[in-house]
Amino acid sequence: MAVTTAGGGRNLSFFWVILIALTTSLPLLAILVLASGKSSSSWLANIWQLLWSTIALCGGAGLLALVVGTVMAWLVSFHQFPGRRFLKWMALLPLALPGYIISFLYVDALAYAGPLQQTLRDMFGWLRPADYWFPDIRSMGGAVVVMGFALYPYVYLAGLAAFMRQPMNQLHAARTLGRSPLASFLQIALPQARAALFIGTLLVVMESVNDIGAATFFGVSTLTTAVYSTWLDQGDLAGAAQLASLLILFVGILVYFETVAKARTLQDGKHAERIVRIRLSGGRGAIATIAMVLPIAVGFFIPLSLLFSHGFRRVDELFSTDTAAALGRSALLALLACLVTLCIALAMSQFSRGTDTKSRLAATRLASLGYALPGTVLGIGVMVPFGQFDQWLNRLLNGLMGVSPGLIVSGGIFALVFAYATRFLIVSVSYVEDGMQKIPLNLDHVASTLGRSRLYIFRSIHLPLLKPSLISAALLVFVDTVKELPATLILRPFDFETLATRVFALASLGQFESAAIPAVLIVLIGFIPVIVLSRNLRSVAS
Repeated sequence: MAVTTAGGGRNLSFFWVILIALTTSLPLLAILVLASGKSSSSWLANIWQLLWSTIALCGGAGLLALVVGTVMAWLVSFHQFPGRRFLKWMALLPLALPGYIISFLYVDALAYAGPLQQTLRDMFGWLRPADYWFPDIRSMGGAVVVMGFALYPYVYLAGLAAFMRQPMNQLHAARTLGRSPLASFLQIALPQARAALFIGTLLVVMESVNDIGAATFFGVSTLTTAVYSTWLDQGDLAGAAQLASLLILFVGILVYFETVAKARTLQDGKHAERIVRIRLSGGRGAIATIAMVLPIAVGFFIPLSLLFSHGFRRVDELFSTDTAAALGRSALLALLACLVTLCIALAMSQFSRGTDTKSRLAATRLASLGYALPGTVLGIGVMVPFGQFDQWLNRLLNGLMGVSPGLIVSGGIFALVFAYATRFLIVSVSYVEDGMQKIPLNLDHVASTLGRSRLYIFRSIHLPLLKPSLISAALLVFVDTVKELPATLILRPFDFETLATRVFALASLGQFESAAIPAVLIVLIGFIPVIVLSRNLRSVAS
């Protein structure tokens, strides 16, 4: 019985905490061990430039996303204006486009040889670059602007949730005392929402750190790109591990601040109250609508139009064997990652059912550690210990049977699935735990009193009630796995292309039209989390 075996449940829950701790800490331990070796490259000479570039990119993108996401959440939460009902969920659309896809599209469109500058030269008769000035898209400024508009939905979602929790009587009192709507927002609503907005901004920063493709296309050297190039281009594993250690320290600081901010949001949480929105009409309504439309256009509709423009020129490649193979591999890896993460999440939820929350909280925090790790760091941290295991296994089998099977673990898809499961485990754990907490323990009591086993309770009661949570978790893990680029680049077997790596390889060679075909497939799959989140928004800010 789930309740009478609380001691066994606690023991099993503790077992899963230890298992997750070992799983998520393996890449970290491998990085730290490798970092103690001697580096053969000169990365240390450029360390300050790498740190500055990383901070500038992440800080700039985070600040831009904070401003844009906060303004959009404020407009949707406290105002009524033309198009609000549709724009409130359309603001999530940039989530369907990975940063590396948006980046190569803008780089291609705005570069010197791109269509925009070519049109300007034809119109005004300019012949040389010295004849006119045009901002260089392959720069830190270009990267900050594009990444900021691509990732603002993280801040937008956090802002919506925070504004909905605030007590409206304070805003009403401020209005009664003569404060304008803007002054009331700046002095009352915004300070109360700063912890949630800070969390959303940190998510933008973490995504900026992880996105190796965007930094590469914009020609920006960061710690993430340096880890990748130091290992694969220079063959310096120790140097790559040392750079990865700095990246881990950087991310660790972000995770600490995120934890503090989450504790503040939980402490300040309030029940949602109905908001009496200010109706904006005429010029003010038009300004509000434009303020919502512009970020959506820059972060989604413009790159989407560029993507389909490229794709139509290579539509025949949509049915090519290379595209089909990449799609099949991406789907297979995503399905395996879904299966592994859901099984672990379900096992955790069952063994911690009816026990204290400390074990569940520890497991959730440990599971979130993998998501915080940048893909390049995770890739090295997985590849090295798995490679060592393969070497040990080959020596053992060669001594016992005279055979050497080769790279069984590190050379196949096992390492990829392990990395995906480590990185996206928190998604399944969060959804399953949230769904399990909504199932009353009384149902377990009644079934146990009738002599039903824990397996029967799980199969006949928990699984049917958890179906919405399981579907949402599976969809999000599936999409995240398909879009994942850095870890896939490092861990994929030889001549093994997924949709993400194919986009990166073709775009890096300047074959943007061919890269658009697998990119379109990723975008179509990327609509899944947008649909899931938009369904949740139906009851929020309605």
